[in-house]
Amino acid sequence: MASNDVRPVIKMRSTAGTGFTYVTRKNRRNNPDRLRLRKYDPVIKKHVEFREER
Repeated sequence: MASNDVRPVIKMRSTAGTGFTYVTRKNRRNNPDRLRLRKYDPVIKKHVEFREER
């Protein structure tokens, strides 16, 4: 069976300071660095940058 080391579960925390998070998986081979995505924050009702939290 494949191990979960290649695709770990990560938390994406909003940079707006609202404390809102998304939970997703990432491929560690393709993206070894921390992920940064622009996603919707429903607390402030805007798209903001979300960063990977460890």
